[in-house]
Amino acid sequence: MDRDPLSFGMIVRRPSALVPLAMSITALAIVLGHILIYGAAREADEGAAAHLWQILMAGQLPVLAFFAIKWLRRAPKQALEVLALQAGAVLASMAPVFYFNL
Repeated sequence: MDRDPLSFGMIVRRPSALVPLAMSITALAIVLGHILIYGAAREADEGAAAHLWQILMAGQLPVLAFFAIKWLRRAPKQALEVLALQAGAVLASMAPVFYFNL
């Protein structure tokens, strides 16, 4: 090979990979913080925590699409690893919502 192969660490540090991960982790922190402070009881009206979670989860989709379009051709193996990591972060953020039926 003529050029240096891109490593997972190099790609995961790109803003288009880091921002969605940070958004998922922030969404998880919001859900867990809400559960710790207010409990897991379902509210009649969605509060600010629910709206923030929804915005964070939906807001990362365009960034993920950009990442996939840019990096799947250049470094498919590493890009798929980053996308798998992101999928795990999304599932971790969704798990308490579904478990506690929030």
